[in-house]
Order: sequence, then C-alpha cells, then structure tokens
Amino acid sequence: MTMKRTFIAIIAAVAALAALAQTPSAMLDKCVAAINAGGGVTADYSITTSQGTSKGTIAMQGNKFRVFSPEAKSWYDGKTQWSWSPVTGEVNITSPTADELQLTNPMAAVQHFKAAFNMKKAKAKTANTYVIKLTPKKKDNIKTLWLYFDEKTSLLRTARFEMNDKTVYNIRITGYQHKSLPASTFTFNKSQVPAGTQVVDLR
Repeated sequence: MTMKRTFIAIIAAVAALAALAQTPSAMLDKCVAAINAGGGVTADYSITTSQGTSKGTIAMQGNKFRVFSPEAKSWYDGKTQWSWSPVTGEVNITSPTADELQLTNPMAAVQHFKAAFNMKKAKAKTANTYVIKLTPKKKDNIKTLWLYFDEKTSLLRTARFEMNDKTVYNIRITGYQHKSLPASTFTFNKSQVPAGTQVVDLR
C-alpha cells in the first residue's frame, strides 16, 4: 500500500469512528427508545437532598406516565392529568400544557433538555457509564444538570440537579422492568387515594 493510500485509509477510519461516536442528543434519543422498547417500563426512584430522601415508583409508556410517592401521586393518559397531594387532600384534574408537562413527564423533560440546554459529554468515573453535562441556554433555576446513563442498556441511572440557590437534588432510578402496561395504569383510580378524597376539575 502506498503512503497516499495508507493516509487515506487512516483518514477514513478516523471519520468512521467519529460517525459512530455517541453524541449527547443521540444518547437521550436512545434512552427514550430503550424505555419504549418493551411497550412500557416501570422503575423505582429516590430523590435525595440535604433534607433527606424521598422514594417512589414510576411507570411510563409512550407519552403517558404515572408517578407515586408519599408526597404526591400523578396520572397522565396523554391528554388529562390527575394530581393528588396529601397537603391539600384533593385530586386536581387538568389538561396540562407542553410547558407544564416538562416538569412532570420524563419524556417531555428529555425533549426540553435538548431544546433548552447546552449539552456536552463529560468524563465518566465508572465503567459502562455515559455522562452528559447540561447547562441552561437562558437564565434558569437550574445551574448544572448531570445525567448518568448505563451504556449497555441506554437507560438513565442517576441525575444530579445543581440549583442556583445551592440546593442539590440527586435522583437515582433502579429496578427497571419492561412490560406492556394497560391504559388504566395512567388514569385516576379512587382506590389509590384515601377514601372520601375530593376531586376538583380545573380544566
């Protein structure tokens, strides 16, 4: 092989590797695809701050989700959202906007990250981990967001929110189980809240 052909081969190899390199945006897309791969997914999560730890469960399928924790319960069927709070003792029914869903729907949050944050790959401290560092493009309550993915499954394992008020939220997701979930999973069921809970339609 001539020197010229060798040089061309090296350039081609480098270009191929660059094309295969994972970008942060592609990693987020792979995470969404991995979540939807089995029709739906359930998982456990914990949120830790300096005030303590809160634990709950989450179910997702397409643009539908359900989140249960001692502090709140929420159901979203793709159009209507039901939200229960032990503080108010009520279930509120709403038709959330796209902006409102960014705060509660994990799938909408992913799209929000891609649009509203600058993203770059960060160095991982553990094997088989893909790390994305996100900083807001405009002034935001979030100072820096770190997302940690399992490279083997493309699923999100940990998220770290560093806020401008110096509060830090560490979110850990475990126990992923892929399964097809019935539509009733994502609609309000009165048996899942205290008896006599008032339902308030705010639509």
